[in-house]
Amino acid sequence: VTNVVLAVAVTVIILEVYKIVNFGFSYEDGVSFSFPWGSFPWQFCSTPMYVGLLAGLIRKGKVHDALCAYLASFAVFAGTAVMVYPGDVFIETIGINIQTMICHGSMITIGIYLLYSGHVKLEHKTILKAIPVFACTLGIAMVMNEIAHASGLDGFNMFYISPYEAHHLPVYSLVQDVVPYPFDLFIYIAGFTAAAYLMLLIGMGVRAVGRLLFRKKSVVNV
Repeated sequence: VTNVVLAVAVTVIILEVYKIVNFGFSYEDGVSFSFPWGSFPWQFCSTPMYVGLLAGLIRKGKVHDALCAYLASFAVFAGTAVMVYPGDVFIETIGINIQTMICHGSMITIGIYLLYSGHVKLEHKTILKAIPVFACTLGIAMVMNEIAHASGLDGFNMFYISPYEAHHLPVYSLVQDVVPYPFDLFIYIAGFTAAAYLMLLIGMGVRAVGRLLFRKKSVVNV
C-alpha cells in the first residue's frame, strides 16, 4: 500500500514541476523564466502530494497513520470538490488539464484505496488522526501568506485564506466578503473538517449498504 501511495505522490510531484515550468517560461521576447508565485504548489489540493510522499517514506506508526488518514478524508474531499465544481482549473493548455485531472483524480482514488484496503480504518476517530495534519498544512499556508505580504509579493494566496488578496474560493469567498478575518478562518477550518468527515461517513454508509446487500444475497442463495 505504501509503495502505491509513494509512486502516485512522486508522479504528481513530477507533473507539478511540469506545470510550474509551463507557467514560468515565456517565449514572446526570447526565452525567459519567471517563477509563477500565484501558482505556488501549496494549495489545499497540492498538499496530498507532499503528505503522500511522507506517508510512503515514513514507517508505519502514529505519524504514518495520521498522514494516511488525511489522504483518506481531507484529500478525498479536495479531489471531489474540484471534480464536482472545477471552476477555473481547466485552461486552454491540454497538458495542464491532463495534469489537473491526474492530480485531483489521484486524491480520490488513493483515498478510496487506503480505505478499501483497510490501511486506513473506516471509523469515526480517523478524522481525529487527520485533523493535526490539516492543521499543519494550514499553518504553513498562513505563514507563507504573511511572509509574501511582508515581502510585497502580490497574487500569493495559499489555501485562498490570505486576508490581503482577492477572494476566489467558491462559496467560501462569499463568507470572506461579509465576515471578519479571524471568524471566516474559523468557518473555513470547521467547514473543511466537516466536509472531510462527511467523506468518511459516506464511506461508512456505502460499506453498510454493501454488507446488507451481501447478507440478503447470501440468504437468497441458501
